[in-house]
Parts: sequence; structure tokens; C-alpha cells
Amino acid sequence: MSEFFDPYNADRPLMMKCSCGRDHTVADHHAEVAADEAARVLRQRSESAEFEAYSNEFIEATLVKAIFPHDEQRRRFLRAVGKNTAMAAIASVLPVASLQAMAQEKRTLEKTDLKIGFIPITCATPLIMAHPLGFYKKEGLNVEVTKTAGWALIRDKVINKEYDASHFLSPMPLAMSLGLGSTAVPTNVATIQNINGQAITMSVRHKDNRDPKNWKGFKFGIPFEYSMHNFLLRYFLAEHGLNPDTDVQLRVIAPPEMVANLRAGNIDGFLGPDPFNQRAVYEEVGYIHTLTKDLWNGHPCCAFGTTAEFIQKNPNTFAALYRSVLTAAAMARQPKNRELIAKVIAPAQYLNQPEVVLQQVLTGKFADGMGKIQNVPDRADFDPMPWQSMAVWMLTQMQRWGYIKGDVNYQQIAEKVFLITDARKHMKDLGQEFKAGPAYAKHTIMGKEFDPAKAAAYAKSFAISKAG
Repeated sequence: MSEFFDPYNADRPLMMKCSCGRDHTVADHHAEVAADEAARVLRQRSESAEFEAYSNEFIEATLVKAIFPHDEQRRRFLRAVGKNTAMAAIASVLPVASLQAMAQEKRTLEKTDLKIGFIPITCATPLIMAHPLGFYKKEGLNVEVTKTAGWALIRDKVINKEYDASHFLSPMPLAMSLGLGSTAVPTNVATIQNINGQAITMSVRHKDNRDPKNWKGFKFGIPFEYSMHNFLLRYFLAEHGLNPDTDVQLRVIAPPEMVANLRAGNIDGFLGPDPFNQRAVYEEVGYIHTLTKDLWNGHPCCAFGTTAEFIQKNPNTFAALYRSVLTAAAMARQPKNRELIAKVIAPAQYLNQPEVVLQQVLTGKFADGMGKIQNVPDRADFDPMPWQSMAVWMLTQMQRWGYIKGDVNYQQIAEKVFLITDARKHMKDLGQEFKAGPAYAKHTIMGKEFDPAKAAAYAKSFAISKAG
């Protein structure tokens, strides 16, 4: 008989499930075997001297970039003080004091058994893949990554300390810190999990109605109010003359339920995370109208973070977590690893998605649902830099749409939540005060420059807005 069933074997029970004895399908079994083999290859790559050097340099470069957002500042500083002095100074002022452990020998971990929540979307790739690839274990951590049904539940479990750290939508720690939608709990973004990686997906019913100006009365799905998906969709609709609060309906729908709602006709489209944009194409119920990278190339989507209290009580554990996730991000950034990563995160305990769907998202070679194959290598990427200017933009949109009332101290909030240090005050002893150039990056969104230094004026500049 086949390898799967053996009905005429008196020594074996007849199980209408996988021959390995586990309660899953044969297809699931093959997916797990493929995932295990892919994880083995990636672990092997991660243990190579080449990757270790790359990963260490990637982590250090990430931290240096945090201190010097503008490259000219970095070069001017290096020319002034020399490489060795600069390295010593930077080692003492990593993004938060607890991360000094990164530049030194590993210290005793305050807590080793950790529970981390995630939503099953590709945005969580570094946080997820760090588990099967053994990056947490390598840092001395016993991490349980727990698939969670929705963002409100993620928030509540972090607040209630059921999760030690979590996958977040990048605006969520801002909202949690401000007490928007929940009790105020100071929460930090340690790294951005992914950039880009979203799309506006429309029902195939609307293949001939692609002009957003004609979408009045449409219903759209978003994953959560405090999400880049909500803010980018609102921005996009308003730029096309539609008021997102009166001309369309926005409905909060958990990402795994978006495709089913599209198929049922409950919504006309959604701005959601991958892989569900591609899954809608795969199931022939939707087409990809606009990649969000075409609205803001390099925009943040999801983040990895925890509460300020956890960081204060467990600085070495947090540093170990930070290293684990950054190592995974370093691997995910390399295009040569993307197909194997798709295999690793496809199984049921992680994303529970067809491998081909994840490969299309991660490699950027994908069917668009309109009969074309697109090749967009940076459709999704994994730059971990939590720019505080990104946080400032999110705050302007919260203010624009009435989530925050009154005046906002943008920079103060951004600097408390997004963990990038302003190193100026730490380096006065070296006589370097970095007067040249701002500490915040500028961004281009739908062809318009956003300058975080002029955030208040920007927030009030929109014709379509709830802000007074």
C-alpha cells in the first residue's frame, strides 16, 4: 500500500490521517517536512562565518544608523574623532541603556521562558522565523511564539502581562502609551518587523472600476484602527477626493478573515497585510489594485516591541530578544533566503498558507489578479529601523482623523515609544554637538514630502480632515 494508509495491515490501526500518526493531512505533513528541511538549510547558512560577520555588521550598522540618521553626520563625526574613539562612544549609547549588553559579553538573563504573540501575516516573518531557526535558543531564551486571533487581543494580552513581548502594528505602541482604546501602558517599539508588504486589494467585481474617485459608497476592510493600513487607506482615499468617514465605510476585520469577506461580498476591497492580498488573487476573488510601497516606499508596517516595564526589569533578556529578532531580520533581508523562508513559515503553527502564496509575496514575483505577472523585489522588505519620524507621521494622522484631540507633542511621544536614541547629549564629552542637520528623516508620501520638523502645520494642512 501507499506510504499514507495501510488498510490491510493487522498490526496498524486504520487512521484516516497522516501515516506519521499525527492528526494532520498528508499535505500538512509534506509542508512540515519541507519546512524542516528549509529551516535546516537556513540554520546552516546562519552558522557560517560569512553570515555571522554579515549579521554582526548588520546589527551594528542598524544601531549606528539609529544614532546618525543622516550619513553626513556620521562621516563628519568619524573624521573628527577617529574610528576607535567613535566605536567606544557608540558602544556606550545604544538605543536604550539596556542594549549596552549587545556590545559586551552576554550577561545573565533575568527571565528565560518567554511568550511572544503574533498575528499570522508575513509582516511577522523575523519574529516567527527566529523560532524554528533557533535564534532565540542561541541567545539562551526559551520562547513560545503564540498565534493570536486579532490585534485587540494582542494588545490586551501584553497589557495583562500574558505576553512578554509581541508583534504589533507599528502605531499600536503609540496608542497604548497614550491610552487610546485601552488603559495607558508605556510601550516601546524595539524594531520595525517589515517595511512595505501591504496592498489595496479589490474584489474581482470591480475589475472595470479602478478609479478610486468612483468608489463612493464602497465598504473596505482594515485590520485595526491603530494601523498603518487604516492611515494609508484614509490618506489614499482623501487624496482622491473621498472622505473616509462619510463617503465610504471602513470595517475592522481580522486579517485571516479578509479574503472570506471579500468572497462573500461583505466588502468591496481591503487594505490589508500580506499574504492575504496575494491569497485573494490565489483564490480568484480579488486583484491587487495598488501596492502600498507605491504610496510610500519604505513605510513601516508591523513592529516588535514590549512594555517599558518589561525592558526596565529585564534589560539583558530584552537585549537577547533584540539580537534574536535583528539576526532574523538580517537573514530575511537577503533575497537568496526568501524562498526557503516561505517554506519555514508556511506550516499551520505559523502562517498556515500555501507556500506558493508566500513565495510570491516574499520574492516579489507575483500574479496581480489582472492576468499579469509583476516583478517587484521590494514588495516586502525587513528594515528594522524604527525611525521616530515615522512615529511622528502616525501621530499626525491620529490627530487628522480625530483619534487624538488638541495639540500633540510629537517628538516627545515619538522618542519615548520608538527606541532610537538622540546621542547628542551623551557625546558632549567628545566635543561633538551635531548641530548640522536634523535628527529625523524626511519621507515622501504619494509624491508629497513629509518633514517631521513641521508636523503641526502638516497635520492641519489637509482639506479632508477631522482636525479642528
